[in-house]
Amino acid sequence: MKKLLFLGYGPDQTSLLSVISDKGWQVRHEEDPVSDLGEFNLVVSYGYRHILKAGTLATAQRPPLNLHIAYLPYNRGAHPLFWAAYDGTPAGVTIHEIDAGVDTGPICFQEQVPIDLGADTFSSGYGKLINAMEGLFLAHIDELLAGNYVARPQVGQGTTHKVRDLPKGFTWSETIGPTIRRLKNV
Repeated sequence: MKKLLFLGYGPDQTSLLSVISDKGWQVRHEEDPVSDLGEFNLVVSYGYRHILKAGTLATAQRPPLNLHIAYLPYNRGAHPLFWAAYDGTPAGVTIHEIDAGVDTGPICFQEQVPIDLGADTFSSGYGKLINAMEGLFLAHIDELLAGNYVARPQVGQGTTHKVRDLPKGFTWSETIGPTIRRLKNV
């Protein structure tokens, strides 16, 4: 039986663990930092709060996959929907191979996701991105599990944001467009 390490969201936050298990994989879930990936045929990161260092990545049997709710190369790092709206970059989801950078690895699959800045709140927008991500993963699950895809390098410089870059003075329940205009003082 093939073994998969699922980093980040647990079974109470995503159904992907059970779907992968139903495909005949032994799935182990982890939220804490890991340092050795060698026993796993595949590693999937989704909502994981830790960076996999180069030494850890070197122990993997094949490049781990990251499910990032951004349309890479835009909005690498934290709070991608906020920055898509603030910077005027595309919103979307990307499944990419993890390399030594932060959200810089080759892209396996991605799609843009329409967000209504006049109606969606940050919370509802993130919900759309999460649904799109899980749909994209499920649409390509067999290819991803088998490693039967062609990853392509990211094109363009893109953008990167850290948690500390997020401005203060708004809540996730606010409508996106008016909040961004207010924060920019436009």
